[in-house]
Amino acid sequence: MSKYIVSIDQGTTSSRTILFDKSGNIVSSHQLEHEQIFPKAGWVEHDALEIWANTQKTITEAMRWGNATHKDIAAVGITNQRETTVVWNRHTGKPYHNAIVWQDLRTDAICKSMENEPGKGLMDLFKKRSGLPLSTYFAGPKIRWLLDNVPSLREDSEKGDAIFGTMDTWILWNLTGEHVTDVTNASRTMLMNLETLDWDEELLEHMDVPRAMLPKILPSSYRKGYGKTRANSAFGGEVVVAGILGDQQAATVGQLCFEKGDVKNTYGTGCFMLMNTGHQINHSTHGLLTTLCYQFDSEKPVYALEGSVAISGALVQWVRDNLELISSAPEIEALAAGVEDNGGVYFVPAFSGLYAPYWRSDARGVIVGLTRYITKKHIARATLEATAFQTRDVIDAMKADSGIDIAVLKVDGGMVVNNLMMQIQADVINTVVIRPKVIESTALGAAYAAGLAVGYWKSVDDIRDNWQEGGRFTPDASSSLRTEGYSSWQDAVHRSFGLARD
Repeated sequence: MSKYIVSIDQGTTSSRTILFDKSGNIVSSHQLEHEQIFPKAGWVEHDALEIWANTQKTITEAMRWGNATHKDIAAVGITNQRETTVVWNRHTGKPYHNAIVWQDLRTDAICKSMENEPGKGLMDLFKKRSGLPLSTYFAGPKIRWLLDNVPSLREDSEKGDAIFGTMDTWILWNLTGEHVTDVTNASRTMLMNLETLDWDEELLEHMDVPRAMLPKILPSSYRKGYGKTRANSAFGGEVVVAGILGDQQAATVGQLCFEKGDVKNTYGTGCFMLMNTGHQINHSTHGLLTTLCYQFDSEKPVYALEGSVAISGALVQWVRDNLELISSAPEIEALAAGVEDNGGVYFVPAFSGLYAPYWRSDARGVIVGLTRYITKKHIARATLEATAFQTRDVIDAMKADSGIDIAVLKVDGGMVVNNLMMQIQADVINTVVIRPKVIESTALGAAYAAGLAVGYWKSVDDIRDNWQEGGRFTPDASSSLRTEGYSSWQDAVHRSFGLARD
């Protein structure tokens, strides 16, 4: 049997490749950042060709550091930033435009126009069929914007020459030549029907997107494989790609949230909480998303409730790069620990509006409660608390939607190495927070999906023993964060509404 599973993790700020062994341990990895492009206020783009070039480099280096050849690899899994949209020519491989990133707001007019279209009730229709509200967040409006604004693109798309993909599809197409996505990524377009797991003709018509440009939808773990890497690929030979999961669903799998009611929260660029709702489609009435959790080969699909927060780790990055209060992200923990509380300062990072549970594209970032007493230490603490409070917003909505009391929150992602942040989180939600030993849950989940497909792991039971606790944070019963602090946070959030300007 081959030694390793390879996971390609194409994220918002970087791309990386990780080799995992059968125990779920990291054998080797390599990571490269890519440029964040801001053509206008509220616009966020990526160069898809740069991302593909970086992906190839990370594969080459991870294989080299792991002393591995393609013969050592049982299968490849791909995980990715989900809603980020790229359209390219299937004959030349050249994108028609930079990829439009999930944070991008340029489609606000499209969404509002559809929402206000008289007599059609499109907001309710899209929620019922796709589980998603009309929002700039998702891929469907981004495709529509490209079709409306890029010369010749609509004509090429109707002929099938121009094809769409989220970043999983872009990477897979470049690796194998196959135009495929999985159910989790398709469920983030606003164009897939949650029940049929296929593109919905009526939603396509309303969004004015030709079906000919869309990829084939397959399960997240696929025994037949989506295709084999080209012989001249960075792997140096043919390897089957057998797992695809959007990043947050991948983290859910990596955290082994296989039972109904299991919850994980990933702290990355944004913050994303998913609750496994089993085979039941649970339509939210409290501002959450209904989405696919995963589908393993021919098994029934598993659904989830999701609360999405646009800015969490990106706020630390902003404090580092824009305010220059710290020189590296890890420094924020010591800076924030220099004071006992936030001094009355609350930071609402609505840089791209607010996602769950508010869905206010007109919101903008605010810092409230400033006095001459405040130092950069208070601002640092308010920065960490902003993520914890946003998570509280989501977890309260999730409890209301599901009727399930969440006793334990599993966490992963780059921010969870910050012990102060994790303690603040436990205090704000009054819930035990558990960090796994291997915090790379997203990449690990994609590896599990691929490995289960090809028999590298025989079943879900075969991977349960891989999960190990790496840290536990118990809420402080005397903390005022969950009462007075949260009340002040909610007041600050409402002050952020309506601040957007064209």
